[in-house]
Amino acid sequence: MNLAFISDLHLSEDTSRLNSAFFNFLSNSNHAFDQLFILGDLFEAWVGDDDDSPFANDVCQALLKLSKQGTEIFFIHGNRDFLIGDDFMKRSGVKILPDPFTFQCFDLKIALSHGDSFCTDDVDYQNFKKEVRTQEWQSDFLAKPLAERKQIAANMRDSSQSLSANKASNIMDVNDDAVQIFAKKHGIDFLIHGHTHRPNCHVYDSFERIVLGDWSDHGWIVSLTNDKPKLEKFIL
Repeated sequence: MNLAFISDLHLSEDTSRLNSAFFNFLSNSNHAFDQLFILGDLFEAWVGDDDDSPFANDVCQALLKLSKQGTEIFFIHGNRDFLIGDDFMKRSGVKILPDPFTFQCFDLKIALSHGDSFCTDDVDYQNFKKEVRTQEWQSDFLAKPLAERKQIAANMRDSSQSLSANKASNIMDVNDDAVQIFAKKHGIDFLIHGHTHRPNCHVYDSFERIVLGDWSDHGWIVSLTNDKPKLEKFIL
């Protein structure tokens, strides 16, 4: 069994180089992995499954092709694409997992997450996340015309970037206590997540935390074959 984990690609209509790199990655993944896990923020923004733009269709078709070739593809919502739903699953062949998600593999208990839920020191972000994940907010947002939703998402992204620039770096990272409480509660051997864009392997007393990087000049992947998860980067 060969497993692969990626996150934080932030694909959009404006990232043609990254989009091509992702399509090449999927093409080269045929028969390379039995399962591919995308741990959130596949897109820079996803404003609803009714997005039928050429870009959105190209991504769905590329995922569906790999799925039909025999690779199971799983997805965990990120903070940029939490509106991905059932229609996207049908178009892409991807299966949505809860966050966090735990499973056994090679006698290891592994937990997967986008990672933002562990950034508990960023109180403003956690309050915002709580609001936009409600059914009421999402229903109201999805009722708006597609073009308006895309503009709102762009405005929210700009606002988020401005606010992040004024926050202390450690606030936007995971809270170690929150991570260790989670690990102890679930008895895990490994936690794999993204979100922070700080790729690294952190060793604790009883488990390891592997952080995926975002795709920019390099792509990042965690591979798991028959030993333990391994973090690697590659040139895009």
